[in-house]
Amino acid sequence: MTTTHLRRILLMAIATGLLPANAWSAPKFVDRAPQLGIVHQYIGGWEHFVGGGVAVFDCNKDGFPEIFAAGGTAPSSLLINRTEREGGSLNFTLAQSSELALTGVTGAYPIDIDSDGSIDLAIMRVGSNKLYRGLGGCRFEGADEKWTFDGRDRWTTAFTATWEADRSLPTLVFGNYVDRDNPNGPFGACDKNAFYRADGDHYSPPALLSPGYCALSALFSDWGRNGRQDLRISNDRHYYVHDGQEQLWRFDKTPRQYTEAEGWKPLSIWGMGIASRDISGDGVPEVYLTSMGDQKLQLLSSDGKSPTYEESPYQRGITAHIPYVGDEGRPSSGWHAAFGDVDNDGKDDLFVAKGNVDQMPDTAMRDPNNLLMQQSDGSFKEFGDKAGLATTERARGAAVVDLNRDGLLDIVVNNRRAGLELNENRTANSGNWLAVELLQNGNNRNAVGSWIEVSDGTRSWHREVTIGGGHAGGTLGVHHLGTGKSRELRVRVIWPDGETSDWQAVQAGQHIRLERLGNTMKLVRPTE
Repeated sequence: MTTTHLRRILLMAIATGLLPANAWSAPKFVDRAPQLGIVHQYIGGWEHFVGGGVAVFDCNKDGFPEIFAAGGTAPSSLLINRTEREGGSLNFTLAQSSELALTGVTGAYPIDIDSDGSIDLAIMRVGSNKLYRGLGGCRFEGADEKWTFDGRDRWTTAFTATWEADRSLPTLVFGNYVDRDNPNGPFGACDKNAFYRADGDHYSPPALLSPGYCALSALFSDWGRNGRQDLRISNDRHYYVHDGQEQLWRFDKTPRQYTEAEGWKPLSIWGMGIASRDISGDGVPEVYLTSMGDQKLQLLSSDGKSPTYEESPYQRGITAHIPYVGDEGRPSSGWHAAFGDVDNDGKDDLFVAKGNVDQMPDTAMRDPNNLLMQQSDGSFKEFGDKAGLATTERARGAAVVDLNRDGLLDIVVNNRRAGLELNENRTANSGNWLAVELLQNGNNRNAVGSWIEVSDGTRSWHREVTIGGGHAGGTLGVHHLGTGKSRELRVRVIWPDGETSDWQAVQAGQHIRLERLGNTMKLVRPTE
């Protein structure tokens, strides 16, 4: 174990040990979907064994986020948030006539491609991928022709995006699974991935990233705080069989993979999802990878100049390798993973969606979702069953997001061949929180690539703004931070171009918007 690695563990113990482990009530969730009569499932044959993502974003600008859920061979669903007030019980209705009721959808990510203030969608499919432009009022139009986007005809299961310097539109990466046109497949027939760079206000033809190893998740992230977002791809060894691995691409003008000589350690797993978050308080994100079998938490063990990662020790309690309820002894299958402080104690927790691929006999058939609560020493304990989240359907995509603006993170789960879950957070006694939205003029309206930093004078929270990761879906808009007992806070933003705002004093327990206006930053509260 390196000195840097030991220092990170010490930092975590100091940062998270400020509160006793029993300061807050145990988390409690209630699934509201049955009461609301919401009927949605992700279904289909082997091409929909993977995918099943959800995208969460506010498409009518009322502050309450909507849900777009992939349906596989069934139509995708747009669920409109009808919650009546902040803190009210969740209420969603199915949009009756949506342009987004598409079939063949594996997942989607919200993104404001043209920076007009209305959120667009990048939709992944078995078939041609699609870009849909938001028109406001939860209305959309196909925009492939407008942006000269060639969606190709592939089996797409991963997506991520970032804004590169001097480009008006974001760079898009679509990660593909098995090449269905390969007559020798499916084993050893992983498809190449594609990326799209803008030429003015439209896209050039796609360029290919090769080799591809059956991507199931992708994420642009400034992994070492070097001021540049590189591309991480998590790959499924079930189909690449051998000679493949997880990938980290240095995203220069001509992207290239990091090598062992540069510090990258090869890793081959049944990779399915990526979650990235600074949970140690040192300002550098840790990376969580889901898989069949062990889920892996990786810590950067270098000074940020080389991508050298070490695995967190087993004793930390975060591998989630077998079911924790029932009599299943076979390995778990992890899909979507997301960090989030569900009890607002100031320490990020972790939700993992679990479920058998379909009828795979070597892995658990009844595989409960995980809610791993971070403890004061930086270890994690399972609370999924106590919290009411230990459902054993074939979970796929998910989202950890505040749906009713009460300062508590709710959890959406999209299940294969079972109903979608809307898990409302009803934790009785929780800590303080802050919800932050970023906006800037010009391109990259939601400031993707920024870092939000919050401090109470004793400890700090660092949040990277990204699009991607998870499994086949993500969120866009509000960034939630639990702050424990701390109410008096300061916040600043390191914007995508490296410009750093001044610190501004804020009170916990509110939603704020930080607007970049030239070289200044304006703090806007909901009442203003």
